[in-house]
Amino acid sequence: MPSLISIDGIRAEGRHGANAGEQSHDQEFLVDVEVWVEVERDSLTATLDYRTIVDTVRETVGATSFQLLESLAEAVATALMESDRVLRALVVVHKPAAAASLGVADVSAEVTLDEP
Repeated sequence: MPSLISIDGIRAEGRHGANAGEQSHDQEFLVDVEVWVEVERDSLTATLDYRTIVDTVRETVGATSFQLLESLAEAVATALMESDRVLRALVVVHKPAAAASLGVADVSAEVTLDEP
């Protein structure tokens, strides 16, 4: 039975951005994920643990460096799709510092990947 796991506001530190200096220091990113998984029974081992999702997001944001939020969102979605339980991953990456510098409420990029 396909089920949706949704986690909003995962805080992660990373070095991403196209402007001078953005990749030289850690910045905060907020990541929202929706992961569709195939659940076969009522057991934590039959799904994708929330901790695994959060750890995957934080590791991907911290271990890579991209100029574009779109590329970062795709990398996170790709990492989540590596689990054989995941059918689809939707990832939204928010960059609070960019929003603040522009005087807007939010700046984000969204990517959805489906299993082949």
